[in-house]
Amino acid sequence: MKKVITYGTFDLFHHGHLNLLKRAKELGDYLVVGVTTESFDINRGKLNVQQPLMERVRQVKETGLADEIIPEEYEGQKIDDIQKYGIDVFAIGSDWEGAFDYLKDYCEVVYINRTEGVSSTSIREQGQLLSFGIIGRGTMAGKMAGEAMHVSGIRQAGICSVPGDMAATCSLMDKSDAVYILAEPSRRGMLVREALNRGCHVMCESPVSLEGRETGSLYRHAEEKGLVLFDAVKTAYLRAFSRLVLLVKGGAVGSVRSIDATCTSMQPSNSWFYNKESKGGSMADWGPFVLLPVFKIFGLDYRECTFICSMDSTKQTDMFTQVNMLYPHGTATLRTGYGVKSEGSLVISGTKAYIYVPSPWWRTEYFEIRYENFNDNRRYFYKVDGEGIRYELAEFLRLIRTKGKNFTISSGISQKISSVMEQFMENKNKSFI
Repeated sequence: MKKVITYGTFDLFHHGHLNLLKRAKELGDYLVVGVTTESFDINRGKLNVQQPLMERVRQVKETGLADEIIPEEYEGQKIDDIQKYGIDVFAIGSDWEGAFDYLKDYCEVVYINRTEGVSSTSIREQGQLLSFGIIGRGTMAGKMAGEAMHVSGIRQAGICSVPGDMAATCSLMDKSDAVYILAEPSRRGMLVREALNRGCHVMCESPVSLEGRETGSLYRHAEEKGLVLFDAVKTAYLRAFSRLVLLVKGGAVGSVRSIDATCTSMQPSNSWFYNKESKGGSMADWGPFVLLPVFKIFGLDYRECTFICSMDSTKQTDMFTQVNMLYPHGTATLRTGYGVKSEGSLVISGTKAYIYVPSPWWRTEYFEIRYENFNDNRRYFYKVDGEGIRYELAEFLRLIRTKGKNFTISSGISQKISSVMEQFMENKNKSFI
């Protein structure tokens, strides 16, 4: 019996996929089809796969062409599968011409001519090409523009680098289906509301506003208008960070007793809005990041939140802040700073073990679970492409298309971040050094 194997994502199954499977089946007597998992797709840079694995498997099964369907989960699996299943022919689309010649040492390799004019990407983009405007300036605005190029389904409508120019800002909103807002913290809430009123989905740098009630009102307004309001803390959408949170909630370190998170930089990334009027500073910039693991792990109901702050007397904005939070069964110590250097790590301490994420933890790629017996330690690594922004952009697009809820950063978490900022700005429970 001659065995053939082929692989694919098979997202939004179309006749090009069907033709590939038919041609592959004709090459032998028994066809094995590898369907890539979500995690492997992300590692390969496929950020817009819309259907879950089991749905894609079902679609392949319903063709009646596959004698066996297997998940493709890791790099190098093709060689393992060829040997494990006794494969005679490896078949793949001609758009991969030459890429799998190394498999000729194990079996025959056949490149099948692909069906012209059809692909999952083109299907996703037909009638769904999102016009995306960027409102803001500074390093993050430039990074957002660059990262958006790596997410299919987005067409950039333009950049308004002076959010204070409302005529230009509104003009860009009117040309956009969705906007990214990076403006002075004091103006974000107003710009978010304006964008929603003009029918735009909104991705906004955190905090969305500097008042908890205002942020809650904005989320309700977005829901009433059938629009997505998306709190852009990129760390939350990285696979390593998501995996870390799941492990903690699954009891991998026991009961969590403390969380320590630090984010500092020698230079502010958006120094153009660091002044009293803009209400910028290290806490406004880094605060949402250090608060993220606390709210994801401990929840939103803290007993007490206090601040120790060092101010820039000229700009009247904070350059270093330590946040101390008390929960019923644990504590959090968080630090943000500009013009100060510290180890930008994240440590989550539990009754069985602790998690250590090295600097820069907010770009989480690698972390360790460390036990009393170091032989039990476990290490996890998840590759991050680019700045990591493309992952949150892909999730933003998915929420717009599916009209789903954001369980990664809920409206509750977003509102609580704003409430902490409100407390900080009003100098409640704040000491100065």
